Amino acid sequence: MSSNQTLDTPVSLVVFDMAGTTVQDEGLVRRAFLAADEHAGLATTDAERARMLEYVDETMGQSKIVVFRHLAHGDEEQAQAANKVFETAYAAMVAAGECSPIPGAENTFDRLRSDGVAIALTTGFAHDTQNAILDALGWHELADVTLCPGHGVRGRPFPDMPLTALMRTGGESVHDMVVVGDSASDVVSGLRAGARASVGVLTGAHDRARFEQAGATHVLGSVADVPELVEQVNAGAHR
Repeated sequence: MSSNQTLDTPVSLVVFDMAGTTVQDEGLVRRAFLAADEHAGLATTDAERARMLEYVDETMGQSKIVVFRHLAHGDEEQAQAANKVFETAYAAMVAAGECSPIPGAENTFDRLRSDGVAIALTTGFAHDTQNAILDALGWHELADVTLCPGHGVRGRPFPDMPLTALMRTGGESVHDMVVVGDSASDVVSGLRAGARASVGVLTGAHDRARFEQAGATHVLGSVADVPELVEQVNAGAHR
């Protein structure tokens, strides 16, 4: 198959991040990190705590245990303890009702599905926390694939989750895939996976400048704009 023929195929999969992209975050990640810090003692001064939160913002979207390993300076026991408290705190806030879809997200899913496009939901959270979010929103049957970092699947900015989603949905080429997220790590993951479009949305962690610096192919206001983008990409491929 020639490269032109590859690009003539329609988008068959959109890979979405969750918190900040399809799910309202409302500062829950930061609050859960502070709970983890209080338990594990990652920071001992206000200045250290401020730097910790800056790093949390910088690495938003990445695997949380990897972030905790950095903050714990390689102390695996401390990192694991902090991660456990983080996941528990986040899941508790979600279960308490502090979780809702980004406006337009569910309509976006419906429109893509009606056009025959598969949906993957990905996260840097652990499996149990991802399930807590899916439970709270009633989204277990919404996506064709749900993925988080785990055995054989590295978190962002590695390309593993988009590529795994493509394989599990039976996609023919990376050019048939669009990746969408609210962090630079999402964008880099999509680019490394070879996605047709790697898209930043302005509803979460990072701003337009960060997305452009990361190499985003598109920057959108929110996931509500994704169906139109997919239509434009498909129309452009057939010109």
